[in-house]
Amino acid sequence: MSQKSKMFLSGVVEGFYGRPWTMSQRKELFRREQKWGLNAYLYAPKDDYKHRMYWRDLYSPEEAEQLMTLISAARERNVEFIYAISPGLDITFSNPKEVAALKRKLSQVCGLGCRSFALLFDDIETEMCPADKEAFSSFAEAQVSVTNELFLHLDEPHTFLFCPTDYCAAFCSPSVPQSAYLKTVGEKLNAGIDILWTGPKVVSQHISVASIDEVSAVLRRPPVIWDNIHANDYDPQRLFLGPFKNRPTELLPKLRGVLTNPNCEFEPNFVAIHTLATWCSYGQKDVSMDGDDQGSDYNPHEALRLALSDWLVEFGRADQPDGAGGGRSKRQASDEEPMQTDGYTPGPRDNPLYTAEPLTLDDLTLLSELFYLPYEHGATAVLMLQELQWLRREDSEREEWRRRAEKFDDMCAAVVQMFNRLSNVPNRIILYDLYNYICDIKSGVTMAKAYVKTLGETRSSRTPLRCYKFTVNHGFTGIIRMLPSHGIHDLFRSPPATRVYTIRPCTPRDQPEVLKIFKEMQIETQQKVELVGDRLVEGHVTPSQSCSLILDDAAGVCGYVFALNDAAGFPVGHGHSDPLQRSKGVFSEFRSNDRRMFDFLKTLDVFQVLKVEGLPTNLVIMGTKL
Repeated sequence: MSQKSKMFLSGVVEGFYGRPWTMSQRKELFRREQKWGLNAYLYAPKDDYKHRMYWRDLYSPEEAEQLMTLISAARERNVEFIYAISPGLDITFSNPKEVAALKRKLSQVCGLGCRSFALLFDDIETEMCPADKEAFSSFAEAQVSVTNELFLHLDEPHTFLFCPTDYCAAFCSPSVPQSAYLKTVGEKLNAGIDILWTGPKVVSQHISVASIDEVSAVLRRPPVIWDNIHANDYDPQRLFLGPFKNRPTELLPKLRGVLTNPNCEFEPNFVAIHTLATWCSYGQKDVSMDGDDQGSDYNPHEALRLALSDWLVEFGRADQPDGAGGGRSKRQASDEEPMQTDGYTPGPRDNPLYTAEPLTLDDLTLLSELFYLPYEHGATAVLMLQELQWLRREDSEREEWRRRAEKFDDMCAAVVQMFNRLSNVPNRIILYDLYNYICDIKSGVTMAKAYVKTLGETRSSRTPLRCYKFTVNHGFTGIIRMLPSHGIHDLFRSPPATRVYTIRPCTPRDQPEVLKIFKEMQIETQQKVELVGDRLVEGHVTPSQSCSLILDDAAGVCGYVFALNDAAGFPVGHGHSDPLQRSKGVFSEFRSNDRRMFDFLKTLDVFQVLKVEGLPTNLVIMGTKL
């Protein structure tokens, strides 16, 4: 079947780590997908143990009945149900019994009415067992062989997805065009099988047309984007309520589909899925979410406004959790909100009855801007961070400081008001998914407000400010860390770009960035003493196999590790480390004033400062025995 004759897949991946969604939540998802024009659902919850850990086990009669009901519910909403299985943790590719177990499992699901499938090899070790090394020339060939066999076994289903182990550009060595793994997949994987791809990184800030052209050329087909821009399973302290963005609509004709893998919490994904649907609608001529003209191109801010407007309506529905199963219990539209008392009317000297303020679109906009996207805060969050940073200055004019402190106080009050209104919404199901997050943000701004008040009192009295220690678990990234909780070295002027890091093998192209970091650290220490580590970084000594690693963040290389399996023959500690070289363990030497290295190794707990007789005073060795 040609790629042109295939339907563009648009929808949702339930592919996160953590508690899977309930049956009723999935059925609600299908309803929303149909309403918004999406057409696909990929069933791949990492914590469904028969999807991943115990993939060989067949479903019990009760489980099979539930799965059949879910497949039927998706079909009724014109949503393509794609069943994924993830055998990569422990499969022996060359063992016919293992392949037979996969066929048996997928045949069972096929018998339940499923017609679309996916085979996932993400987040697994790449080292093959001895039996597979004898049977296959590479890891990619092993995966492709089994995938092709399953595809034919299922009579070449209309939709069959393959998730490679190198599923983003950051994992490809040395690059996407030169990746031997991707080249094998592109050349040998059956042309009827589509390939999942997350973009430049696991969580991609941007996905460009050029990057998709590049990977499509290697894969010999357009990819299906598995988009993690709203995923939060890697950081349970964060929630993402910003719009689908930084993916130009010019990508649409170059892709086989886009599936969002969103927040673990079901209800907050209203925004992620709604804005994805708006984005996808630009691939269909004269089609929009509301049937209106949306202009020449997708506008994420307008898409967010539309999503939040529709979500506001959902907050007003009187939904309650229905027992332990997480179902819904909806009051009829004609039902009135319950009275607080049976006809009680307070007297003239009594407290008036409490009346909850209704939630507004401005409240939801504020909520979204405080919990925006992995790589950026919303406009209000950025402003609050900037104002708090400015208020900490000691050289500001008194009247301007007072005016801006009042402005910051008003912003904090708006957050507390948003919390109070959210706490009283009729739809308790949405509230319960948000509650921990909004509690933390309320606590954060309340402490920030108190801190600014203390700053004002200090300015008036001209007395030094004590450094109070606040402890808060979650909340608005940036606000808490700008309070004096960890000392001035832990404060920053702008929000952190990301908390997503990639550890990968070092390649020759990394050398300039590694040397740049190395020289910055040398400038900090200002001690002219040569270490074995210096020689490793500068290339005078070759690291042991698999002992040269690079740490990447959103901006690029931010750290490195080079090591030797055997230090014998190297003058560690300037020749004063013979006892170390005769023992089995792990150790690192560094300059005595390298505080950054000392603090880092101390956080690992297992490393201790080693006493080495005759060691120069300007050197420190930390290590642990194995």
